[in-house]
Amino acid sequence: MTLPLEHLLELWGEPLGDPARRPASLAAVSTDSRSDLAGALFVPLVGERFDGHRFLEAALASGAAAAVAQRDRLSPDQLAALAAQGQPVWLVADTLQAYQEIARLWRRSLGAPVVAVTGSAGKTTTRELIRAALASLGPVVASSGNENNDVGAPLTLLKADATSRALVVEMGMRGLGEIERLSRCAEPDVAVITNIGTAHIGRLGSREAIATAKCEISAALRPDGLMVIPAGDPLLETALAANWSGRVRRVALAGDELAPGTPAADLVGRLLDHRGTDHRSSDNEAAERLEVDGLPPITLPLAGRHNARNLLLALAVAQELGVEAAALSDLAVEVPGGRSRRLQLGGVTLLDETYNASPEAMLAAIDLLAAQPLAAGAARYAVLGTMLELGESSLELHRRVAERARSLGLDGLVIVDGDAEGSAMLEAAAGLERLVRVARPEEALEPLLGWLRPGDALLLKASRGVALERLLPLLQERLD
Repeated sequence: MTLPLEHLLELWGEPLGDPARRPASLAAVSTDSRSDLAGALFVPLVGERFDGHRFLEAALASGAAAAVAQRDRLSPDQLAALAAQGQPVWLVADTLQAYQEIARLWRRSLGAPVVAVTGSAGKTTTRELIRAALASLGPVVASSGNENNDVGAPLTLLKADATSRALVVEMGMRGLGEIERLSRCAEPDVAVITNIGTAHIGRLGSREAIATAKCEISAALRPDGLMVIPAGDPLLETALAANWSGRVRRVALAGDELAPGTPAADLVGRLLDHRGTDHRSSDNEAAERLEVDGLPPITLPLAGRHNARNLLLALAVAQELGVEAAALSDLAVEVPGGRSRRLQLGGVTLLDETYNASPEAMLAAIDLLAAQPLAAGAARYAVLGTMLELGESSLELHRRVAERARSLGLDGLVIVDGDAEGSAMLEAAAGLERLVRVARPEEALEPLLGWLRPGDALLLKASRGVALERLLPLLQERLD
């Protein structure tokens, strides 16, 4: 990174410190006082349980070339000490906002396009599909881990350099206004909304409010930019029309039910098996390829109809950014642990979806389990934990998930929850041949060991707070 100091002077005016000690440029931006700060700008962030200003003087003493600081966090003695220390220190109202301003400044200096991704479910998977679809352009910088919030999005932008050919920034949200801030930080060329579901409905109150929040991604979308969305959702269409009047590209799979009156899909994919047979049902696992007009047949990198739809979103982005058709036929996708991960444990196929769960993602995972092709006599089991932040809709949405497990005829279900949501799921799943409720993930091991046999399939799915991943090493130890 080479960030000219004059740009920061334009942003925030004159800093504290000795003008003779101002560097011509900064080599990095860091919020971590433990990192190598030589030539860097240090940005002390403030959280509920931490305050980076505690390390401000030490950061400057250890080599930081400059810093920003929040006025309300410094005493008169600290201000005097910073002025005497010499390096430039800008006083701002909010260091997090300043961090985002720096990231936007850096983004504007890069020639690479920025793709922003949000949605109620499938954000991370779609992010990785887009990264893979753009790989032929050259180095792609994308969000990793949980870098999808007010701190993570600017961090992703600041990782890019002159060699980067594209950036993919995931944008999560916990309330109204957050995605708008992230959009103004990233100023995307292309924005993607994966879907409008019920995740965080407990915070926002309705799917209409969720749709409004997700459509904030268009707040700083370039006027000549592109919005990519799934076709057929009137709620999304209404919210988007209130926020965006530019180009929109809609995707769908053949057989998708689109709400009457909604615009048709611009990019339609057909799922094919190895014989070329068209699959228009929820028979996820039978499909092996995706066929799209103008492209060679594409090997599905991830199983499931929902992932095929996410792939279509990625293909629309790739086409917009000029990726050659031949580069899209066989994508190498690495999805973070706990998402769309498939393991073989002692002959049992384990679908690891332990990272997180929303109602829509939970239903898609159950559909995928039910579609697993198994030998005669083999069984399908699931361990399902609860979903969080669903508010007054929580019991009904948990019932809906358990009803899907029962209607698809799973051979066994373990419910991990000792509260009202677990009771609602237990009641809705009544009638399954094997049905157990436990309070903790580890307690699911005993019934599973009594059920599982080589050739069976097992799904693990729950919200992050359930910590269902604690069951994985226990299964690996006993089944492998």
